[in-house]
Amino acid sequence: MNAFPAPFDGAISKFYESDFPKELRKRLEKAKAKEVLSTAYPYEREMKRGAYEDEMAPLQIELQKLQRWVKETDARVLVLFEGRDAAGKGGTIKRIVENLNPRGARIVALSKPSDVERGQWYFQRYVAHLPSPGEISLFDRSWYNRAGVETVMGFCDEAERDRFFVQAPAFERMLVEDGVILLKIFLSVGRAEQMARFLKREKDPLKHWKLSPIDVAALAKWDDYSAARDVMFARTHTPEAPWRVIRADCKKRARLAAIRLLLQQTPYALKEVSQIDAVDSQIVIAPSELQGGEE
Repeated sequence: MNAFPAPFDGAISKFYESDFPKELRKRLEKAKAKEVLSTAYPYEREMKRGAYEDEMAPLQIELQKLQRWVKETDARVLVLFEGRDAAGKGGTIKRIVENLNPRGARIVALSKPSDVERGQWYFQRYVAHLPSPGEISLFDRSWYNRAGVETVMGFCDEAERDRFFVQAPAFERMLVEDGVILLKIFLSVGRAEQMARFLKREKDPLKHWKLSPIDVAALAKWDDYSAARDVMFARTHTPEAPWRVIRADCKKRARLAAIRLLLQQTPYALKEVSQIDAVDSQIVIAPSELQGGEE
């Protein structure tokens, strides 16, 4: 069998070996199977599969009730997923929609804007993907690209960023006032765990598509992304559209927490609160509770 070359000439492994912080590299190399790498994470080990499936099963039933209610009442539900690269946004969204009717639950993952879109109002291309009556829209990254990757990578200038921070809260307030149920989730992952996931993707040909040149360029910009994230929270965490931060070093716990947040946020019929259970307050936190880069 022919070897499948590593993407970008093995740039991730090269960065890990030469430029990744030594302390974090030692932590990653000494970690045992299923051990959580982040020192800020409240649990030492990943959640066991059996316990995860036991908690997930009733939540999937509640999601069915939620979608039925959305369709019957013409509700509009919008969920934004943001977070660092490899934080688990796509996997979390997949677990939300895996048993839902795809006609009423749309995943929105837009590519970089076209030349035409770059000349439009910044929010214009996102408006076309907002939920219609009876629909749930889940954004795998959203207009907050401007506050994150565009700011860090220099794809927007200071005036464009400042204008975004003025318009985003107003835009979201109008959505909420018009009846849209809006949930903003930020998945936070430690630096060592992020690198571990990147290395796995680099080694697995079936996951190469998840890596991009931006991912490689961002490896050395951890602190820049932390600073941009903190500014984003300060400027867009509003009473009408607050951020919910989920510590995502354990994917299983993060997925359960995201589903519980969605179920709690939505006043659907026949809700069984006992089946949803409370979100883990050590996993779901306020933006102000993040500890710097949470390495």
